[in-house]
Amino acid sequence: MSDNRDFAALIGEDLSRAEAMKDGIPEVVGMLRIKSANQTLVEAQQRPDPNPLWLSLWYEGEVCCLFADSNLGKSIYAVQIGESVAKTKRVLYFDFELSDKQFQLRYTDEQGHLYHFPDKFYRVEINKENLDVDNFEESIISNIEAAALQSGAEVLIIDNLTWICSNSEKGDVAGRFMMKLTALKKKHNFSVLIVAHPPKRDMTRPITQNDLAGSKKLFNFFDSCFAIGQSARDNALRYIKQIKVRHGEFEYHSDNVIICQIEKNGAFLQLTPIGFATEREHLKEQSEKDKDALKQQAIEMRANGMSVKEISVALGVPDKTLYRWFKESKE
Repeated sequence: MSDNRDFAALIGEDLSRAEAMKDGIPEVVGMLRIKSANQTLVEAQQRPDPNPLWLSLWYEGEVCCLFADSNLGKSIYAVQIGESVAKTKRVLYFDFELSDKQFQLRYTDEQGHLYHFPDKFYRVEINKENLDVDNFEESIISNIEAAALQSGAEVLIIDNLTWICSNSEKGDVAGRFMMKLTALKKKHNFSVLIVAHPPKRDMTRPITQNDLAGSKKLFNFFDSCFAIGQSARDNALRYIKQIKVRHGEFEYHSDNVIICQIEKNGAFLQLTPIGFATEREHLKEQSEKDKDALKQQAIEMRANGMSVKEISVALGVPDKTLYRWFKESKE
């Protein structure tokens, strides 16, 4: 057998033999589907690799999360992303935040001129006349699916999670909701961006997954995740940080966040990138009281059985610092 024969072809031959033999292994067991690792590789290779939808933050076929505190521009950024994607793909932007008038004013210049969005960008709002209060979360998932299929949309932006899942801060409830949304994504190969609103965060600490409400249950459902933070150096500045990546590069980490400012370009309100920086440059400086409180919190978490790595992620404190604190606490 020649060494330079195509690897996929060789695997294909093995698959053919495996298919003939079957080995008595079922292909489907209830909700589960069984494939050999080789079969998985060959079948996946036949499909195109996902392309980035927005920088390296969100890729085709992903369920992605964008989260930020109030008034930091997360809805502005979500629309900005949708507007860009809609130049080539049909986008449904589910706006559960603004009224149509508020949306219009946001995208009108000082002379009263309206911004012209790409024709493939559609805004969706709640039809209050048909509001199903008793079965809201079940109905909204069904309606999102129907709206996407009937409009032929490939990309869905949902703004925001708190509005459509009223108990999103409760991990179990939000987890079940995300499970249904993820099932839709897999069924129809949608690309989904979910905007979320976390509890108010401590600006002395780096942004982590723990700043997302219901994070322990929610975070696993997202393929990718990024956040917008406010600069402690200048209230007019924002920074964008990658929190989770499954495809592509982990590019905009704590040592390379994107620095932005909110401004209008004509009638289009957007976050304009102005450079890159480390996150620590834009965090609030900790007082001695802040440091002592953080140290005490870390020691209590350690006493409750958490690992150093878990504490580091939760508090945004380097491992070396934690080890020093724990050593000092025993002296």
